[in-house]
Amino acid sequence: MTKNDADYEEVLSPNLYYDKYFDIEAAKLLPGEYYVTARDMVLVTVLGSCVAACIRDRTNGIGGMNHFMLPGESGDLLSSSARYGVYAMEKLINELLKMGARRGNLEAKLFGGGNVLRGFTVANVGERNANFAIGYLRNEKISVVAQDLLDIYPRKVYFFPSSGKVKVKQLRNVHNDTIVEREQEYKSRIKLADVQGEVELF
Repeated sequence: MTKNDADYEEVLSPNLYYDKYFDIEAAKLLPGEYYVTARDMVLVTVLGSCVAACIRDRTNGIGGMNHFMLPGESGDLLSSSARYGVYAMEKLINELLKMGARRGNLEAKLFGGGNVLRGFTVANVGERNANFAIGYLRNEKISVVAQDLLDIYPRKVYFFPSSGKVKVKQLRNVHNDTIVEREQEYKSRIKLADVQGEVELF
């Protein structure tokens, strides 16, 4: 199987399109999704308090992105809330390894964790997500070579796995309603899954 084979990828995000600005195929990730590929394309997401990990094999360019948040109060790696982050990270890493990435060659870039709920800082949702991602990768001995975390702004992230390049745009002049509503709906969904026992970890 060659690196250009269209089947040479594992997908959860179904949102594929052609990005005219970058003149390249793109996948848009929503909360709770991931995408892994060995092809030359761009992975795109918009983050509020959620975090995206962009992980790639620096030697062969196989890479992917996830988009996740912790639904509960703790960012501790052993908390029940953390298992959602663990699932998002393990799913991404396992799919990279299945595709041919080598664990020793993996490097990560982290984005998001913004405090986009103005005046509602007590919960520190973004900070918990960011701290979890940093702690998880440290435990897994995957180096974080770049990060843009926290602050108060949503971000639009463009990740090019084949080169490792990332472009980040802070969305300073947009209404946050759509981003916040999307993340709150996602948080409600994963809390419901917790009650019903639908989330499987491996």
